[in-house]
Amino acid sequence: MNRSMHMKLRLIAIVYILIFLSYAKAQQGVSKVGTTAAAFLEIPVGARAMAMGNAYVASATDVSGIYWNPAGIARISSGQILVQHSNWLAGTTFDYAAFAIPLGDLGSIGTSVTAFNSGDMQVRNENFPDGTGIYFNASDVAISVSYARPLTDRFSVGINAKYIQQSIWHESATGFAIDIGTIFRTDFIGGLRIGASIYNFGTDMQMTGADLRQFHPIDPTKLGTNQNIPEDIETASWPLPLNFQFGLATEAIKTADNRLTIALDALYPSDNFESLNLGVEYSYEEFLFIRAGYQSLFLKDGEGGASAGIGLQHELPYTNLSVAFDYSYNDFGRLAATHTFTLRLSF
Repeated sequence: MNRSMHMKLRLIAIVYILIFLSYAKAQQGVSKVGTTAAAFLEIPVGARAMAMGNAYVASATDVSGIYWNPAGIARISSGQILVQHSNWLAGTTFDYAAFAIPLGDLGSIGTSVTAFNSGDMQVRNENFPDGTGIYFNASDVAISVSYARPLTDRFSVGINAKYIQQSIWHESATGFAIDIGTIFRTDFIGGLRIGASIYNFGTDMQMTGADLRQFHPIDPTKLGTNQNIPEDIETASWPLPLNFQFGLATEAIKTADNRLTIALDALYPSDNFESLNLGVEYSYEEFLFIRAGYQSLFLKDGEGGASAGIGLQHELPYTNLSVAFDYSYNDFGRLAATHTFTLRLSF
């Protein structure tokens, strides 16, 4: 390995350490649940990964790596498009679309769009506790651009840059963040892969908007007073949900027709305690996939649980297209379960 490569690896290590130290300082043994903005950024992507219990940071080798580990798109051999729809918790919806394409020796580029919507809710106030007849909703959007490339035949690195917006009726907040990911491939234990990602390192977010300005009279009992004294409601700024995820993945079985992948991830979020995700995937001829996993192992008061799913992948005859369909079932305890469907097209 030449001197230039050593310098690149050293720089990446320094970036990881600095970001992780900022995370560790924020953690300080407290879960801090509900103390971050843009929580929708923590909703997982890809039915394959979700069925494997979200243990995917070292297994992200397709376009969904834009979310899990941007280094995962460094070695894709063809263009890929992924679309996902989830009926998420409490009547909300979650949608995701991503695109990635290789550029030869230059690496790979990609982009993604994430959208979350609460559905319509009635406006209520002290005078109309049952609703005013006016409806509003909360919606979140994130748009990312990605770049990844192999630095050696074993080591890949990737980065995302994200624009984030949250809206609640007439109020909104915007922010910017980056994700950094790496994957290292080894020769031992079935070709063990080691992955690491840091997500959502960026700006704080603060709600602003027209409804935060109100007008009040100084004294409504006295004539001649100003009836339109402006009052601005101050909102606090909140950090993004910073997360460090480290994972291992290996093929316990790998023959011409059968493959069994085992994956384990450790999570260190800034807004919760540490936990583990465990997942397995069985593949028959890279056509039929059966997956299972368990998320949030050892997480205090966590609602994550068992997951399972199936997948089908097939090359369309007389074309260069390959289509993959994946489904996942994820149990969230008292919050019920979710069903996620993903369609991936390779061309």
